[in-house]
Amino acid sequence: MPAGSEVRNANFLEGLLADLARYVSDPYGWVLDAFPWGEPETELAGSSGPDGWQEEILKGIGQRLSRAWQEGVRRGAIIREATASGHGIGKSTLVAWLILWAISTLEDTRGVVTANTEKQLRTKTWPELAKWFRLCRFTGGVSGARDGLFEVTAGAIYSRDPKHQKTWRIDQVPWNERNPEAFAGLHNKGKRILLVFDEASAIPDVIWEVSEGALTDEGTEIIWGVFGNPTRNSGRFKDCFTGPHAGRWNSRQIDSRTCALTNKEQIKQWRDDYGEDSDFFKVRVRGVFPAMSARQFISVADVDAAFGRHLRIDQYDFAPKILSIDPAWEGDDELVIGLRQGLAFSILRTIPKNDNDIEIANIIARLEDEENVDAVFIDAGYGTGIVSAGRTLGRNWQLVWFSGAPLDPGCANKRAEMWKLMRDWLKAGGAIPKDTTLYNDLIGPETVARVDGKIQIEPKDAMKKRGLRSPNRADCLAISFAFPVSGRRSHPSRPAFALTEYDPLERD
Repeated sequence: MPAGSEVRNANFLEGLLADLARYVSDPYGWVLDAFPWGEPETELAGSSGPDGWQEEILKGIGQRLSRAWQEGVRRGAIIREATASGHGIGKSTLVAWLILWAISTLEDTRGVVTANTEKQLRTKTWPELAKWFRLCRFTGGVSGARDGLFEVTAGAIYSRDPKHQKTWRIDQVPWNERNPEAFAGLHNKGKRILLVFDEASAIPDVIWEVSEGALTDEGTEIIWGVFGNPTRNSGRFKDCFTGPHAGRWNSRQIDSRTCALTNKEQIKQWRDDYGEDSDFFKVRVRGVFPAMSARQFISVADVDAAFGRHLRIDQYDFAPKILSIDPAWEGDDELVIGLRQGLAFSILRTIPKNDNDIEIANIIARLEDEENVDAVFIDAGYGTGIVSAGRTLGRNWQLVWFSGAPLDPGCANKRAEMWKLMRDWLKAGGAIPKDTTLYNDLIGPETVARVDGKIQIEPKDAMKKRGLRSPNRADCLAISFAFPVSGRRSHPSRPAFALTEYDPLERD
């Protein structure tokens, strides 16, 4: 290229950098200036700028950045934006604008963009970024310049300056619950971090937890945006709106009917077919979290009603007492011992994973005597050794095989049958303690789709892949429904030949 052209190109880039400096705290102004709004013979010929909700978010970010600058804490600002919405409102467009604004207005900005699936990133989020990159005058896409400031590839947008390619970039990173550390390395002390979750409702809690590590960078401008349809009524995305830390988030719920881009005829058809108060319409149009997710087995409403419900235990003297035990499966699980009588359930003990079956059998035997129970049911998965030890104590405990054949032909296995009976018990007025772990265990599992239509509950390892804990406490309650138990009966004195009176887990 002739020397004169190189000079013109250098002058062009210098001018771009001067323009960009004006918008370091003004994403809305940047969006208005960056694209050919309303210009004939362009894709934006019929558009005048962002939709109302997009403008609100962009201006809100700018106002908070400007305030941080005025207060002298600009490089310590942490901005959290959470948006739940119906379909078709332009979420991916806003994500693309935020990426382009963030990387182009501050040198050595770093960021990560993830989504519910790799396919979402590859076929929706990143193509939308490529489209707006092409339209943006600040990237060289419409300028005709030989060398723009940035380059977009299949997995990243980064500076074309070789000295900054590793430090001035935003990458798409598919999440992996087995390797969440990929998000732990997002640090950029003293500069800017952009973290974006697209379709955030389905991103596992463990990814959220690891991502929070980026918020510890001192003196760093951090913008964390999470967007999506509110498909699940539990998890960290919902917590942005109603959880204990909701106050940290600037949250909003967008009704698709209020947005310019949505198909109003399709929305009307959904309203006629499902009704405005249906979960389908709430999620896909109103941007409201459902009463229960599409595959959730037990509703939040039923668990809310049972949570801490006060019952007089003496009302259920006629009902059998059932001791149920769910042994720990893996190192981070717990063994749970529960007691159910009629509509009342309580958790008697939780014990970290312990492979000493004799010790555990002694604890169960002691509780059986103290509570004068009518039946003891133990999950067979890791409970066979406990039951064997119990036999040496003269106990007649019953193993429960979760994979065993159910009595209910509508259930795929024994576990599904027990969870179905537990759900019915909750609806009938069952009472559970004010135990948040049990609460989350009950609403966590989803159903597994089957061609025969039978009920099947997702296994524990599948829940862990979604970032949820093993539902040991809920399984403990479910086990109490394993077999029919007759009403209260008197118990003859049991032989007192426990192997030991010592309880290694009991504290003074």
